Amino acid sequence: MPKRRLWRDTLVAYLFCAPAYTVFVLFIFIPIIWALFLSFYDFNIMTFLFPDFVGLRNYQKLFTDRYFWLALKNTAVFSLMYVPISMLAGLVFALILHERFPGRNIFRLSIFIPSVISMVVASIVWMLILSPGSSGLANRFLGTFGLESRGWLSESRLAMFSIVIVMVWKDFGYNMLIYLAGLQNIPGELYQAAELDGASRPQRILKITLPLLKPTTFFLSVTTIIGSFQIFTPIYIMTGGGPGYATTTLVNYLYTKGFQEFEMGYATAISFVLFVILLGLTIVQRKLSRGSDTVM
Repeated sequence: MPKRRLWRDTLVAYLFCAPAYTVFVLFIFIPIIWALFLSFYDFNIMTFLFPDFVGLRNYQKLFTDRYFWLALKNTAVFSLMYVPISMLAGLVFALILHERFPGRNIFRLSIFIPSVISMVVASIVWMLILSPGSSGLANRFLGTFGLESRGWLSESRLAMFSIVIVMVWKDFGYNMLIYLAGLQNIPGELYQAAELDGASRPQRILKITLPLLKPTTFFLSVTTIIGSFQIFTPIYIMTGGGPGYATTTLVNYLYTKGFQEFEMGYATAISFVLFVILLGLTIVQRKLSRGSDTVM
């Protein structure tokens, strides 16, 4: 009887999990396998029924494609600027807005609102703000201080930095919200005991808040890095990957190869290289997080 009951409970558990498993298999696992299959073919989307098997030629082509390496460099540069700024801004505002003061919820809402705005809408609005000449709000602001107008999206040195500004504005409110949730899970007794021991506010943050926020920081670092390597919409709308290739990232280059030049096999090879990079970064972060926890 206990064995039959165990089988019944197991069956019920699998039935409850079946919808999630079905969605995973149909919309994630099968497309991944199909994409891996295509990466070994010279697959032109215009001749869908006639793919040519080329083995590892698409992957070999990546190592000699200077535009691929340029896109990888641009993606890394964007990630190195965007990830720490976005996470630090989210943490700072979370620490500020965790305190009780009048109008706190209004400030929280105003900071979080950009994260729920459509990326397309936000990109168009920021295109108007960063317009060249005196028509753009950013250049008008510079003009009030007697500074010359800049081509925020047309100068190769400023274009990527402008994209970073837009993405930080768009996303740091979400990071703030996650950090606020982490702060609310820290027992208040720890702060009270530290305050009785004479610990200052910076010391309480360094010795209590930041260590106990490590799981939250790990989650945000992984998701933010993955999101930074997958950036596409603001670059596609605001710069188109230009000027030149100054803002072309891996996903933009993948899109160009797959849906503009119709080299779907080569595009899927790029996507799997991106997958391997993100998987490697996640594993490294996981090991570093475990190592720091062990030291603590």
